[in-house]
Amino acid sequence: MDAVQELPDGELLTRHAQGDDQAFGVLVTRHRERLWAVSVRMMGDPEEASDALQDAFLSAFRAAGRFRGEAQVSTWLHRIVVNACHDRLRRRKVRPATPTEDETLDVMSNERLGRMGGAPDHASRTESRLDVEAALDTLPLEQRMALTLVDMLGYRVEEAAGILEVAPGTVKSRCARGRAKLLPSLAHLRNPVSAPDVTSGRGGANPS
Repeated sequence: MDAVQELPDGELLTRHAQGDDQAFGVLVTRHRERLWAVSVRMMGDPEEASDALQDAFLSAFRAAGRFRGEAQVSTWLHRIVVNACHDRLRRRKVRPATPTEDETLDVMSNERLGRMGGAPDHASRTESRLDVEAALDTLPLEQRMALTLVDMLGYRVEEAAGILEVAPGTVKSRCARGRAKLLPSLAHLRNPVSAPDVTSGRGGANPS
């Protein structure tokens, strides 16, 4: 088993296709964490994400013999996960969302924390997350997926292009159009209104 764990991805997939009963499990263990991150970001719900990931692993298990090495095995696995999420989102109309609390979309400036005088509390983060979920729900599925990979999960454009099986320019275009559509809905996250001065009773007005 230890020897199998040291094998490269391509060799593991080949061994699995040839009947090795350990190889695929090693491959899953090696990539599961990152693939889970993709699935849960795409689906927005842990239960749906788990189902999509299981669908993807089953598809990969069955399709291993058809892998021809045109892309890295990790890219191939990511592509299968994205396709599984895509199918579930279309079939069940599940809203893509971001269940975690980190706000990494480019349209949400990190400067927000400084303007607000420190890190937002849990209620503020939850409210912001719900705003992002509602905004993402207005985008076409292709734009949501491109933004999820590039802006939220930090994939390079070229990596996202390989996963989505489109040209890098297409990923850039989808991200740009998606960000442009999101900006009006999320402008308040970039430019929050200053809270009124409740201690002075002035509500932010200039003193006379």
